[in-house]
Amino acid sequence: MFAAFVRAFRTPDLRKKLLFTIGILALFRLGSHVPVPGVSYGLVQACLADGQKAGGSDQSGLLSLANLFSGGALLQLSVFALGIMPYITASIIVQLLTVVIPKFEALKEEGQAGQTKMTQYTRYLTIGLAVLQSSTLVTFARNPSALFGGSCENILTDSSSLTIVIMVLTMTAGTGLIMWFGELVTDKGVGNGMSLLIFTSIAAGFPSSLWSIKENKGWGTFLGILLMGMFVIGAVVYVEQSQRRIPVQYAKRMVGRREYGGTSTYIPLKVNMANVIPVIFASSLLALPGLVAQFNAGSSGNAPGWVSWVQENLQRGDKPIYMLVYVALIIFFTFFYVSITFNPTEVADNMKKYGGFIPGIRAGRPTAEYLNYVLTRITVVGAIYLALVSLIPLIALVAVGANQNFPFGGTSIIIVVGVGLETVKQIEAQLQQRHYEGFLR
Repeated sequence: MFAAFVRAFRTPDLRKKLLFTIGILALFRLGSHVPVPGVSYGLVQACLADGQKAGGSDQSGLLSLANLFSGGALLQLSVFALGIMPYITASIIVQLLTVVIPKFEALKEEGQAGQTKMTQYTRYLTIGLAVLQSSTLVTFARNPSALFGGSCENILTDSSSLTIVIMVLTMTAGTGLIMWFGELVTDKGVGNGMSLLIFTSIAAGFPSSLWSIKENKGWGTFLGILLMGMFVIGAVVYVEQSQRRIPVQYAKRMVGRREYGGTSTYIPLKVNMANVIPVIFASSLLALPGLVAQFNAGSSGNAPGWVSWVQENLQRGDKPIYMLVYVALIIFFTFFYVSITFNPTEVADNMKKYGGFIPGIRAGRPTAEYLNYVLTRITVVGAIYLALVSLIPLIALVAVGANQNFPFGGTSIIIVVGVGLETVKQIEAQLQQRHYEGFLR
């Protein structure tokens, strides 16, 4: 593999793409440490240190997820505090709207022109969500104990209305700049730009999370977690690469004097067709009760009974009720997302239109029923896999006292492994086009 990297950098155009990608990622990480106007960097670092000493596990799932995707920039209230989260949310919303709104469904079927239009809508929605999320974050910044916990009382140097507006505009502009960075990497670099930015944000937190475990638990626990991490990565790679290939045969057709068809292919159904989307949905939805309870808690300590129950059972990942609800939501959203992204009836109709059939299965409705049967069985395995991997950080929270951004599990490991595999495949494909050996032999 090292020799393949050397060959990649010896190829002039590929070396240019790799260096351009690395440069953009470096700028992205630099912006994650530049505070917005009106925020005291020293006070933020002090609050972060106090929160870590207090345990740092009281953040809501939504804040924890957003901080993970921003590479820790959210809790530092930097220019890139919102990270890629507004774009992810906007992309998911637009994708879901294709099922609900006929106009979006028509755009999806128009090919490249329709996809360009949907990308434009995603950008507009991203900016709108960035304004909303930055306003929410600034509200939290005016009451920093909600972000950092403990005795953190103030992190702002100026709380005037003008400063607040500038903070919101700066974070929104940062989100727009991140979106532009991602598109630049996709067009002129290597790999999918948005995915690589998420990969960089998550991977940037691995060293500090591991070192924190070593400092708190010692070398024995640290080495044990490293060995467990290698096993988890191997298992995730195996499942992410697994797929059920359904054979498809195309009948021969005569068009004029030419003969078409007669070829064999297959429909690849991945075990994890939903990727990490159900985990994001479940984390976001599970965070809502905690946010509602926080706004209804009151200042004198006389909170209603339901607020106390929510704060006790649905705000901390080490609670059994939290884990059960989390697993149930992941399984539900896995089936829901797969059902809207893969339509067996539509696939069967397209196969019938072009003369394709599954050997032993009649075209049309029997094919759709067979595809639905196979898809359901695969989705059961995929949902259980996602639930088990997502429980690893919560179990680590109980076992070793790690925070919910435990590196070897959940959202982080699925994204890091998935993006890493896709990027290596793209580099390998470009190497093989130039008659070099790839990474895999």
